[in-house]
Amino acid sequence: MHDELAEVAVPEIWAGVDIGKTHHHCVVINAEGERLLSRRTLNDETELLALIGDVLALFDDVLWAVDLNHGGAALLIGLLTVHGQPVAYLTGLAVHRASATYRGEGKTDAKDAFVIADQARVRRDLGLLTPGDEIATDLRALTTRRLDLVFDRTRQINRLRAQLLEIFPALERTLDLTNKGPIMLLTGYQTPAAIRRTGAKRIETWLKNRKVKGAAALARTAVEAAQAQHTALPGEHLAAAMVVRLAKAVMALEEEIVELDALIEARFHEHPYAEVIRSLPGMGARLGAEFIAATGGDLAAFGSADRLAGFAAA
Repeated sequence: MHDELAEVAVPEIWAGVDIGKTHHHCVVINAEGERLLSRRTLNDETELLALIGDVLALFDDVLWAVDLNHGGAALLIGLLTVHGQPVAYLTGLAVHRASATYRGEGKTDAKDAFVIADQARVRRDLGLLTPGDEIATDLRALTTRRLDLVFDRTRQINRLRAQLLEIFPALERTLDLTNKGPIMLLTGYQTPAAIRRTGAKRIETWLKNRKVKGAAALARTAVEAAQAQHTALPGEHLAAAMVVRLAKAVMALEEEIVELDALIEARFHEHPYAEVIRSLPGMGARLGAEFIAATGGDLAAFGSADRLAGFAAA
């Protein structure tokens, strides 16, 4: 979904929906800001269709507004689109800021839904959501998955560092675990004794056989760290096994990220705007894919550079 920045006729009523994973809360207000309906609804097609019908029974001229334009909101937005209903979008941050200016109870789903509806009533700068093209939808799914994997990799690296620190702080201090080589090293060698026993030359050969760049320097770094610690700490054997497990998990995540990057680039190049986007300074395939995913694939919908900049900052 993306913002279509066409002018919106003033409706009879406004339906604000606070989006949740399993349930949404909808509040409908009139031109005076009076509540005509307030309902918690299951995120289910039958329940949502009933809600749409009940809102349209009040007035058939409605502007719907949501605080999320994907994820849990997808089914509702899809149903509204099928029924020809206009849907405006307020960012969660905009709703949070506006909510502080409203009197009444603290944060609740009902209050947020009212704020969404009322903001849609008083503001004239909100764009309408329209379905993105199929490639844009695919790119949203792919780039979202990639972001999740990057976060997972960071968490795993932090766990790996913490585990290595317990048995071999000198090595933990010297390795850059954001690089492939040190991670590969830890799948084979985790303790000072094992590294000293193997020696720099054999470790270098082991790393080269696994296509690690800078194998000689990495092997020397590992041996120097091992020479600085001759004490075997309690629980070293089990901790070393955990280091191996965590290092392999990091490598598996890295492999999946590489595979996703290839899928993202291939799908991005299938989009009709890919060549134009790539011609912009600093726009590679991945950033271009994220751009298409965010805009829904229809750049003309923004109308002006200022509108586009506002969307990007939202």
